[in-house]
Amino acid sequence: MRPWRLSDSQAVRGLWAERDPRSIRVIDAEGRPNVDDIRASLQKQLEESAHTGLALLAIETKTDGHFIGYCGLMIGNATLEEPEIVYELFLQAQGCGYATEAAQAMLGAALDTGRMRFWATVRSWNVASFRVLDKIGFTNSGRIDHDPDRGDSVWMTGPRRDEALPTHSVA
Repeated sequence: MRPWRLSDSQAVRGLWAERDPRSIRVIDAEGRPNVDDIRASLQKQLEESAHTGLALLAIETKTDGHFIGYCGLMIGNATLEEPEIVYELFLQAQGCGYATEAAQAMLGAALDTGRMRFWATVRSWNVASFRVLDKIGFTNSGRIDHDPDRGDSVWMTGPRRDEALPTHSVA
């Protein structure tokens, strides 16, 4: 993993193009966001990261350094003290363990900062994300935000500082 680069804008837009249409952030009928919009968003994220210490990092393949997605911590629906973990991969990179490996590394580093708990919000239909969260020690908090159009958001929590971070090898 590495910090965002503004040159990642085209690849990030490619991720948006692959998203399930039920997602909140998709490319609209006018083609927005375009690459310039994404670049501005990345710039804003870099500035926020400098302020909060939380970051989204690009995930690259180990073999050729090809951008395949991102993983990181953000305030999102949570707080600075108990941030939300987020990750997204291109479809062709899913199912290979990259999200699990990246999320484990991110949480391990975050636990070293003294944070006690983490959150993730996942649409009820996003089975792959639930699998990743299960592998890294997250459990259902019991909170659900209902959305009949996009699917309910399930609040997952974990791992707590006093719990061991699960280890899984990458396939």
